[in-house]
Amino acid sequence: MIEHQLDIPTKDGATTTFIVHPDRDGPHPTILFFMDAPAIREELRDMARRLATAGYYVMLPNLYYRSGVMELGPLPVDPNDPARQTMMDLMYSLTIDKVMDDADAMLAYAAKDPAADVRQVGCLGYCMSGQYAINCAARHPDVVKAAASLYGTYLVTDKSDSPHLVAAKARAELYFACAETDRWAPMEMVEELSQALAANPAINAEVEIYPGVEHGFAFPQRMAYDKPAAEKHWARLNALFRRNLG
Repeated sequence: MIEHQLDIPTKDGATTTFIVHPDRDGPHPTILFFMDAPAIREELRDMARRLATAGYYVMLPNLYYRSGVMELGPLPVDPNDPARQTMMDLMYSLTIDKVMDDADAMLAYAAKDPAADVRQVGCLGYCMSGQYAINCAARHPDVVKAAASLYGTYLVTDKSDSPHLVAAKARAELYFACAETDRWAPMEMVEELSQALAANPAINAEVEIYPGVEHGFAFPQRMAYDKPAAEKHWARLNALFRRNLG
């Protein structure tokens, strides 16, 4: 495997991005991996590496670069700890428009790398970034072939860029993995999402509820980690990308 970290120019500066891909048989389909709220960390890099071993060119950008933040380090469990408030402030500093500008920059960079194939693109996002993965599929319908939201938040909002609405603009196969217990995406929201997607036969999407698990179940370093559910989500992702990206 080949991996490196570099700064990629964007409209608002430059985002430090971790890139990993196989060392032979390229070019490889490109996957944009949008981080969750606790920021870039080795846990996410390891997940990017796992994706790359299946034959993909994986890009994991730091979305907090506008605030001058790269990594937050271990977060305390106490929800009232100032460190957790810092994380929330950073999360709310982002908008879909900003992250889509970053996605454009990622694809522009990958287009110049002979190891990457930007005609076949996949997206995935966990937690706050599920909405970004779906919006990226809608923004680039000609090249994004698959997108996954993993216990994504803000799946149904009153904004025009809400995932339940922009899904209609995507041509990709969409996958939504939802935890049965998730205060950030309660079952009422998941049901509304499911109904909205089902109402449009042109949308190719699946909403799957993972029973008995909580938000964050796929992250090995989280208290909510559930190995069977995590491995199931890896199987779903691998199948999704294999069907659509090769």
